[in-house]
Amino acid sequence: MKHGLAMGLAACLVLVGGISLGYSFTLNTDADTVCSEVQETGDAALNNINNEDNNSKEVDASGENAAASEAEAAEGVINLTPQLIDEMTLSAGVDGAIETYVDPDSIPRDVIEGMTFWGYHNLGIAQVENHLNVRSIPSTDGKLVGKMSNNAACEVRYVKDGWAYITSGLVDGYVSMDYLLTGREAVMHGATVATPLALVTADALNVREEPNLDCEVVSSIPHGQMLEYKYITEDGWVCIDLDGEDVFLNAEYVDIQERLDTAITMSELLYGSGVSDVRVSLVAEAQKYIGNPYVYGGTSLTKGTDCSGFTMRIFQKFGISLPRTAAEQARTGTKVSLSDVRPGDLIFYGSSKRISHVVIYIGNGQVVHASSKRTGIKISDMYYRTPVCARSYINN
Repeated sequence: MKHGLAMGLAACLVLVGGISLGYSFTLNTDADTVCSEVQETGDAALNNINNEDNNSKEVDASGENAAASEAEAAEGVINLTPQLIDEMTLSAGVDGAIETYVDPDSIPRDVIEGMTFWGYHNLGIAQVENHLNVRSIPSTDGKLVGKMSNNAACEVRYVKDGWAYITSGLVDGYVSMDYLLTGREAVMHGATVATPLALVTADALNVREEPNLDCEVVSSIPHGQMLEYKYITEDGWVCIDLDGEDVFLNAEYVDIQERLDTAITMSELLYGSGVSDVRVSLVAEAQKYIGNPYVYGGTSLTKGTDCSGFTMRIFQKFGISLPRTAAEQARTGTKVSLSDVRPGDLIFYGSSKRISHVVIYIGNGQVVHASSKRTGIKISDMYYRTPVCARSYINN
């Protein structure tokens, strides 16, 4: 098996077991292409809350408060110069481990300002206990247009009077500088929190229960979806975390890229006609807990819950009793076609043999769910994986 690191982005890096912080690389196997692992596009269509903004301290957006040091390179320390960055090339096998630690004080400020990190020219990273509010105007009176979770990244456009105008994912707006790392500090922190993700490059890719072609296909993932990478086997299978379960993808059709989280949009949901108030209220209630932790077996909306615990507790708030597990919830309620789901309906995922995950449909082709330990409660596309069925527990 061969692994290449394409040093397409310049960043401070720690390379462990073939994963480079701040860069992206492609996993290619020497095994023959397995056509059965790739499905036609039609097999899986990809359909297209709160920390207060206190102003208690100032943060220098340019990072000028961090002194630039010209210290000589010591053991395990590299001075990153543009020339060195251009020349750097590293490679490692699955079992190999190369660790290169970069001292923040050894990176000149002008080098930081001229580099791109994880796709950002002027990186900002949220530092909050829960969420950093993104507002329409630079004031706590501004309309809420998005939320950045802790360690979420953004492009800082400009800073004025303690507010930064940022772009994060699909969100543009203002955030308080009190909760935003910038400059060298943001880059070095980013190197510790960036997450390796598996990008599906095929039209649709089978998800296997075990790392072989003889085992059950538990789902399929459409092109362009990013999944939580865990490791790669020696015979060319990528292990991912899919809603709390370890499953496998053929590495031939996967790119591993390091990413930082981005903001969550808070645009108003566009409901179809005939959607009842209880559906609107239930969806709004479910979204209040975005960013809260995932805990296997848990049922607490604040301290931690799993997928079915989340749906059970949300519906319980509206006087609707649901069974405890996803499999049980999929067997009750009223059957709904996936093409006819409405906000507040439940959508289930898994295989023909078992249901393993449940989400709440919130409209616009999106769902909210307790996904995994890393992401907690989050919003995803309805077709981030292949849904099995849908049920309604709301009569109107």
